Amino acid sequence: MISSVSLSLPIALDAMGGDKAPASVIHGAQIALRDYPHLRFIFFGDEKQITPLLAKHKDLKLVSEIVHTDEIIEMHDKASAALRSKRKSSMRLAIDAVANKTASAVVSSGNTGALMATAKYVFKTLPGIARPAITAFMPSQNGEVVMLDMGANVDCTAEHLVQFATMGDAYARAVLGLKRPRVALLNVGSEDLKGHEVVQGAHQLIKDAHLPMDYIGFVEGHDILEGAADVVVTDGFTGNVALKTAEGAARFIFSTLKASVEKSLLAKIGYLLARPALKKAMGKLDPRARNGAILLGLNGLAVKSHGGSDAKGFAHAIGVAAKLVEQDINNKIIEELTQTGITAALTMPSMVAAKPAALASESVN
Repeated sequence: MISSVSLSLPIALDAMGGDKAPASVIHGAQIALRDYPHLRFIFFGDEKQITPLLAKHKDLKLVSEIVHTDEIIEMHDKASAALRSKRKSSMRLAIDAVANKTASAVVSSGNTGALMATAKYVFKTLPGIARPAITAFMPSQNGEVVMLDMGANVDCTAEHLVQFATMGDAYARAVLGLKRPRVALLNVGSEDLKGHEVVQGAHQLIKDAHLPMDYIGFVEGHDILEGAADVVVTDGFTGNVALKTAEGAARFIFSTLKASVEKSLLAKIGYLLARPALKKAMGKLDPRARNGAILLGLNGLAVKSHGGSDAKGFAHAIGVAAKLVEQDINNKIIEELTQTGITAALTMPSMVAAKPAALASESVN
């Protein structure tokens, strides 16, 4: 079992990752500190840019330190090139801090492919797992839905999807407290004959292996928000499209509602009367309130924030990291996989995937 980490260790922040860095990172840390006053931070990046921003937040400055580097992984950099040539980048140094036990978790809004490839290289994967997956929560009528992969692995084999299913099942048990999560594969139809050979292969593998999970088969896109399953598994390409479509739909609803309200006095009065209910609904749909996805399956905690995240969104990603550290999530997942017998099942000859490449397919940013 891996050694547990503690929030007595600071959280490592890639201060230069993301479209709005470093301002969004520093301001986001300040917001997170209000909700988690016990946190401490290490900012990795250009000291000349970070220092004046940090000076504006005296309470944050007291619990923070800066590790300077002027090397940055750009959003257009290929994962393999970043791993080989940018070993002193803000992202790499932040990941190394977790591996060296000088930080409890890393949070980055930077290049997704580089974050996944570097974190996998430095942390290694958990027993029985070939590839980690970006795992996040989606809203539904019945509460939270665990969904993976959200963009780390564009190309997946059937065996990879099975591993994602086992990790998602364990994650839902550990984080949501569900005794028997309903696990499903995302497909173009719910019928057994629907879908391409990868999703069909994963479906058959799960059934043949008699894995100790509540596997309910296929679900479609609309089933995610309807809460038909507690864990929805797919490849990173499809998962990322689904996530960004949902986020775009939420923004469309907000903008349409705002435009409609401004058209007439009667609409404004109606809005004022319905404001408490609308505010609650908007809060549930706000993508910033769901920012922060764990790179599940790694022997170390890494949280991915959206590349275009603002300070509020980045603060939520820090909150996700803090909660995962407090819950000792990796040890809980290992315990779940072991106790349910899933780890043993994954080592069966019929379930072992082909030897993975040194790096997963380039991820979706």
